[in-house]
Amino acid sequence: MKNSNVFFWSLVVALGGFLFGFDTAVISGAEKAIQQVWRLSPVEHGFTISIALIGTVFGAVFGGIPSDKLGRRQTLIWIAVLYFVSALGAALTSSWVAFMVFRFLGGLGVGASSVTAPLYISEVSPPESRGRMVSMFQFNIVLGILVAYLSNYLLTGVGEQDWRWMLGVQVLPAAVFFLLLFRVPESPRWLIGRGRVEEGRRVLHLINPAQADQDVTSILTTNAADEARSTGGHSLFARQYRGPVLLAVLFAVFNQVSGINAIIYFAPRIFEMTGLGKGSALLSSAGLGLVNFAFTLLARQFIDRFGRRKLMLIGSYGLIGTLGLVAWAFYRQDFSAFGGMLVPVLLFVYIAFFAFSQGAVIWVFISEIFPNPVRAKGQALGSSTHWVMAAIIAFTFPYFAEKLGGGNTFAFFCAMMVLQLLFVWRLMPETKGASLEQLEKTLVLH
Repeated sequence: MKNSNVFFWSLVVALGGFLFGFDTAVISGAEKAIQQVWRLSPVEHGFTISIALIGTVFGAVFGGIPSDKLGRRQTLIWIAVLYFVSALGAALTSSWVAFMVFRFLGGLGVGASSVTAPLYISEVSPPESRGRMVSMFQFNIVLGILVAYLSNYLLTGVGEQDWRWMLGVQVLPAAVFFLLLFRVPESPRWLIGRGRVEEGRRVLHLINPAQADQDVTSILTTNAADEARSTGGHSLFARQYRGPVLLAVLFAVFNQVSGINAIIYFAPRIFEMTGLGKGSALLSSAGLGLVNFAFTLLARQFIDRFGRRKLMLIGSYGLIGTLGLVAWAFYRQDFSAFGGMLVPVLLFVYIAFFAFSQGAVIWVFISEIFPNPVRAKGQALGSSTHWVMAAIIAFTFPYFAEKLGGGNTFAFFCAMMVLQLLFVWRLMPETKGASLEQLEKTLVLH
C-alpha cells in the first residue's frame, strides 16, 4: 500500500469489523451460564441469545441515516460508544431485562458498522487498492470471531462468574476503536456532497496530492448530474438506481442462501448428524474458523488483481461442488470416507471457497455500486437484506434439517448456488480499478 494515510484510516475503521465479529461470537462462551443465572426457560433463553441479532437488523436498516446526516466518521464514533456501553453493561448488570437491552445495543453497533465502515473505506480508497482496503473489514470480522473464541477459552474458570469477564473484555478494543477514530478524517465524498468542498479537497490531498483536484472536479460533476436527474429528493428506489438496488439485494440474498450462517452456527449439530462424537464435532467447528480466517486473508491478496467477478465465479463453482457432495453423502448415509470425517472435510473446502469469494467480496461490491447521494442508503439496503436473510436461515435451519433431512437441506443450498452462478455470469459487473464516479456512469440509468 503506497499511501500510509489510507492504510491507517482503513485499518482503524476496520476495527469496527473486529468488534462486529467479537460481539457476534463472544456470547457462545457465556450462553449456558446466562441461562442458569436468570433461570431462563428455553424460549426466554433463545430470545436472550438472539436479541443481539434483532438489534443487528435494526442497526443495518437504519444505519444509513446517521451516516448521511452526521457523517461517516461521527457515526463510527457513536458505534464505538455502543460497543463500549454494551460490553460494560452486559458484564455488570444483575437484571435480565437490562442485560437484553445492553446486548440489543451491541447488535445495533454490529448492524450500523456493517453499513458505515465499508462505506467509509470505499470512499477514501484509491481505485487500484479499494478491494484490499474494504475487504480488510471482512478480515477483521473473521479475526474478531477467532479472538472471541480464544478469549472465551482463556477466561473459562477465572471465577464463578467467568461469563461476565468474557463479555466485559470487549470494552478494551471498543475503547481503542473510539480513541483512534479521532485520528481519522471525515470522508471527502461526504464533505463535498455537503458543500464543504475545501475540507474534502484537503482530505483528498492526503490521499493523492497529484490527483486531488481532478477528483474534486469529478465528484462535483457527478453530484451535479445526480441533482439534475433527481426530482423530489434522492430516493433509493428511483428509476435510475434500479440496477444497483437489484445487484445489492440479489448479492446479499445469495450470500445467505449459500447456507453459510447455518453451517457456522450449527456446525457441531451437523457433524453430530454424521455420527461424530461431541468432542470431535466441536474440534471440527474450530477448524472451520481457522479455514475461514486463512482464506479471507488469501482473498485480500487477489481481489484487486483478479477482480470481484472472477473470485465470485471461482467461489460459485466450488460451493456448488462441495454442497452437492455433502447432500449426496447425506442421501447415501455414507460418511465413512476420510475416517468418518467426509462431511467436515467437505465443509472445510466449502468454507475456503466461500471465504475466497462471497465472504471477501460482499462488503466491497455493495460499497462500490451506489452513487454518492444514495451510497449510505444503498449500503443500508444491502446490509439489512443480508441480516434479515441471516436471521431467517439461522432460525429455520434446525427445523428444516430435522423435517427434510440433511440431504434435501444441502441440496437446496446447492441449487441456490447454481442460481448465484447464473447471476454472476449474466448480471454481475466487474468493478475493480474504476473510481466510484466512473462506476456510477456505468451502473446508473441516465
